[in-house]
Amino acid sequence: MASQLKSRIREWRKSKNLTQTELAEKVEITRQSLSAIENEKTIPSLKVSLKLSKIFMTEVNELFTLK
Repeated sequence: MASQLKSRIREWRKSKNLTQTELAEKVEITRQSLSAIENEKTIPSLKVSLKLSKIFMTEVNELFTLK
């Protein structure tokens, strides 16, 4: 059974007062892709995860944890 990822991206995005569109543009993905990550419908690539951690100036494991 595969482990599932718990995303905290929505919390971090809201704490920085960013819309999904604004954050998606910074990460260079679509708003729909960001929504899928926030809603735990897809697992982001390593590249996207690293970009998000850089934007939020935190470690990847603060943005995502295993359920």
